[in-house]
Amino acid sequence: MTRPTAESRAGLIARLRGATLDLTPVRVSMPYRRLLLGEAVSVLGTQVTIVAVPLQVYAQTRSSAAVGLVGLSGLVPLIVFGLYGGAIADAVDRRKLVLLTTSTQLLLSLVLVAQAVLDVGSTLLLYGIVAVQAGSFAIDSPARQAFVPRLLPKELLPAANALKQVEFNLGVTVGPLLAGVLVARYGYEAAYSLDVLTFLVALVAVRGLPSMPPAGGGRRAGTASVLEGLAFLRSRQVLLMTFVVDLVAMVFAMPRALFPALADEVFGGGEQTAGLLYSSIAVGALLGALFSGWFGRIHRHGVAVLAAIVAWGVSVTLFGLTDVLWVAVLCLAAAGLSDMVSAVFRTAILQAAAPDEMRGRLGGVFIVVVAGGPRLGDARAGGGAELLGLQGSSVAGGLTVVGVTLAIAAGAKGFRSYDAREPQDGQAEDSSVPRNAGS
Repeated sequence: MTRPTAESRAGLIARLRGATLDLTPVRVSMPYRRLLLGEAVSVLGTQVTIVAVPLQVYAQTRSSAAVGLVGLSGLVPLIVFGLYGGAIADAVDRRKLVLLTTSTQLLLSLVLVAQAVLDVGSTLLLYGIVAVQAGSFAIDSPARQAFVPRLLPKELLPAANALKQVEFNLGVTVGPLLAGVLVARYGYEAAYSLDVLTFLVALVAVRGLPSMPPAGGGRRAGTASVLEGLAFLRSRQVLLMTFVVDLVAMVFAMPRALFPALADEVFGGGEQTAGLLYSSIAVGALLGALFSGWFGRIHRHGVAVLAAIVAWGVSVTLFGLTDVLWVAVLCLAAAGLSDMVSAVFRTAILQAAAPDEMRGRLGGVFIVVVAGGPRLGDARAGGGAELLGLQGSSVAGGLTVVGVTLAIAAGAKGFRSYDAREPQDGQAEDSSVPRNAGS
């Protein structure tokens, strides 16, 4: 057998390095590095709370439908404040806005600690806290999303979004597992207390960022500003389709509302098994993000998004067909990998094809979709479980995603042909979306 030459070994090492995570954004921008670190800590605490609240609701009600309502309770605030939050982010200093919203979220976490310590036992109170959290999050996120294109050049956006996926999915991986352990051993108050501490770290990180006033002085926030942003979006097929395909994926095939009951009734476990299911999606996403160095070489971002969402639907379908825990974990990990790929390229399209003066408002729509879609998916999954059973709800949702996404791929020519090397503004290229809409 021929031994590999030094040149071939060097070539192999170079290819492996090219496939691994691109750390260039962290090296070239200290503000971006500070932002990423603060958000990484905050995501961990937030994910602990996101799992602890449904576990507490299930412990109080023993109902998957009630768990589904956790997500639905935050939907209206998410939509209203997401749209107006984006308009606010285009009108004020975004750094100051994020400082305010982070402080609000910290106070809400303190309320969760108090209700757990006092053993209030009110499911309605939990729904109410989730609703206010959703409103604050919806104002916070468009401003945060608009930070990155101001801190980094366009060619580094895919790498920055992959790093964001590592940060987020590391939190989503560790957070649910940690939530299961904290709740099982120390109670809900311990889980919520951790969230308080992580928000304090996030506050310090944001304080260290430079001022972020909107380009051109901004546009006064209000209904007219919101409608202007929506009209702009309607006239840009590529931008619009990034939201449509993600809604399809999340509304029809987000299975997380089923996890507490599946852990109990199908996989024969408890809170820690539920935590494993919650974290499995993030494990797949995290592994994919760690080997995302090749993302920068992909230019057909629309095609990449469509393929990833079909893979998400297939993975959720297979998850619904198994009652073996390790197989279920693998299926959820594959779903998470697919969702991560979709998220990286959808975000890159939005950041590159939207002008700075619209980024807050489009970021508001983005948050409504990426956070509201899963909440609708929670309600659909919980309600579907009442009609089709726990596993039947997942199978039906996954198959629906595959069929609808393939139909969209056949009709959305402009989205399929989007090339990141010539992003322009995502202007519609077919007659189904008028070019003069919003003018």
